[in-house]
Amino acid sequence: MSKNTLTIDGKPIPFEAGDTIMDAATRAGVYIPHLCHNPELIPQGNCKLCEVKVNGRNSSACTFPAAEGQNVLNNTKELNENRRTITQMLFVEGNHLCPGCEKTGNCKLQAVAYSLNMLDIRFPLFYPKREIDSSHPDILLDRNRCIFCEMCVRASHEVDGKDVFGIAGRGIKNHLVVNSSSGLLKDTNLEVADKAAHVCPVGAIIVKRHGFEVPIGQRTYDKQPIGGVSPTSEKAHKEKDHG
Repeated sequence: MSKNTLTIDGKPIPFEAGDTIMDAATRAGVYIPHLCHNPELIPQGNCKLCEVKVNGRNSSACTFPAAEGQNVLNNTKELNENRRTITQMLFVEGNHLCPGCEKTGNCKLQAVAYSLNMLDIRFPLFYPKREIDSSHPDILLDRNRCIFCEMCVRASHEVDGKDVFGIAGRGIKNHLVVNSSSGLLKDTNLEVADKAAHVCPVGAIIVKRHGFEVPIGQRTYDKQPIGGVSPTSEKAHKEKDHG
């Protein structure tokens, strides 16, 4: 039986019924940059890093359905320049201090920046004032590192069934909120085993007492670029890092 195929940068890629372009690419080992995508969550296309050209039209690979005969462009100068600009903006809109961050080496934002050869931040830093919530016995919430991918929001709703997190405000006043009367994480029903506690691609949500169990230099993206890390090995590293 013949398989349905599309092409990505001229390479034939098989796909299955119901696949998005991201699904087909990931299964074939083709890396499309992304920050807000997780195969366990309903795709939303928030970060815009996975934008590709499909038959000449710009589309988000994580939400656009795969179809027979599609011609997809992914690794082009134009797309990568756009992705680099988006990544630079994410750095200046938050307070990201990579050398002192507990997530360094396992951070997708950091790894994407390296993969796109981002050598500077280009734009003035915003230095937003954001709160750190260390009230929970097992989980630290550092809003300085939040990139508003909404993965914790979606994981809490779709997987955990708890709706612990939400996003409020607009523009520079955009911020991650916690669903409790006090606004503190300790007064929610978030548990350390919840998906929402582990899905953050940066260092905004950290499980306490496990941060440096895997030494710097031996972490997921210390060993190889993000484009060479399979979803399976990435998940294994996360589980090991969180104990």
